[in-house]
This record gives sequence, structure tokens and C-alpha cells, in this order.
Amino acid sequence: MGVEASRAVVRLARLPLDMAAEGVGQLTGLLGRVMPGRATGPGDPLSADSGIPVLLVHGLADGASVVPPLQRELRGDGVGPFIPVGCNAFGPDIRRAARALGDQVELACADVAGRAAVVIGYSLGGLIARYYVQRLGGDAYVPLVITLATPHGGTATALLAPAHPLLRQLRPGSELLVELAEPAAGCRTRFVAFYSDLDEAVIPAGRGRVDHPDLTARNVLVPGVGHLTLPLHRPVIDEMRTLLAAAQVAFDVCP
Repeated sequence: MGVEASRAVVRLARLPLDMAAEGVGQLTGLLGRVMPGRATGPGDPLSADSGIPVLLVHGLADGASVVPPLQRELRGDGVGPFIPVGCNAFGPDIRRAARALGDQVELACADVAGRAAVVIGYSLGGLIARYYVQRLGGDAYVPLVITLATPHGGTATALLAPAHPLLRQLRPGSELLVELAEPAAGCRTRFVAFYSDLDEAVIPAGRGRVDHPDLTARNVLVPGVGHLTLPLHRPVIDEMRTLLAAAQVAFDVCP
């Protein structure tokens, strides 16, 4: 809890500056686009056609603190390439971010001879991934979405957050969340949602679950781990590696 608290203090202090910096970078074309994965450990990066592509979608201005270490931990077992995807901090809503994610998914599938893709979304990134597969036909390309500390049912903390367009959509009962609660018969994507009972950003904790009668979802409770720690928590990493290894063997090609 002490580690999580110290991370939270630093994160909250840096959030306005990080969001501003990311937004300016996106406006100048330096950030907010897919960047090819680079080797962060021993050896060379995987070739473009070596495995199933994995797109890593972070939340608001969390890319530098989450994506590179997550990519290091998950690399191996023939899975990859890993493709970081940023959400636009100045964007109008999750829907537009989901459409942009869809463009990147289709490009990734094309680059690896039509193989299906996996999307891993942290926090807000998990909602972007869910909207894409549930509402925009992304289930044809993405058989598996893994979400980490994602407020699938919204969060009470968004009621106290600044009037940011994306943050407003995280408020319980928002128009976007009502849309995601609508019937989704036929959605083929399987969800694995990791959530915590100590998440200081997703309140109450149960809102980190995917609870929808038409969606195939496994909700994994990670006890005693905070919002900023969960994506790099060792048991979560190990479970994701298992999921990716199974996906590498099982998934069919994209349409």
C-alpha cells in the first residue's frame, strides 16, 4: 500500500503536465500514433510476421509508465510484434479513439499475413478496446481483449475529476456506458478483465468487471493491489503470458 500511495501521489502531481505534453505531441504528430515495438531486453525484436500482434492501449497519459515495462515483461514465447497505441488526451470521446484503434488493428493484421490480434487495455484503454470490438465490429479481428483496472461500469472518481471529455464518459450512467450496456448478441470477442479490491481509481471495485449478458468474459479479482500497480503485478503478468501463449496457438486469421 505504501508503494501504491507513493506512486499515486507522483502520478496525480504529474497528470496535468503529462496530459498537456501528450496532447501537444499528438497535435504535432510526435505522439498518439502506433509506434513499432523496439527491443528492450537482450536479443533482437521479433520480425513482423513472427507471431500474433498485441496492441497495448494505455489510458490518459500513462504510456511511459505502463507500456514499456509491460512490453518487456510480456515479450517472448513467439508472441509479437507489440504495438503501443496512445489515446488522444485532447480527443472528444472514446468512440473516436476506438475508431482510431480499429485502423491500427487492421493494419497490424495486414502486416502479419492476416493473423488475428490481441488488444490489452489499461484503465481507459480497456474501454476503448471494448467499444471497438463490441460496437464497431472489431470482434472480427480481435478474438481476445485483456483489460487491466478498467472502469467498465464507470467510476465514482470521475464525478470529482476535471470536466475533461474522456473523463466525463467514465461517470456512472454516462451516455457511452449506457450504449455499452445495450445488447451485443453475436460479439465474438472473449474478455479477461483484471480488477482489484484496492483500486483507488475504480470505485466501487466491482465496476472493474465486465458484466454483460451477451459478452463472454472472465473477471479476475486481484486482491490488495492498487490501480497503478495492477498492470505490472507479477501474478497478473504471469496470467497474461499464459493467455498470450494460448492465443498464439489458437487464433484463426483475420477476415
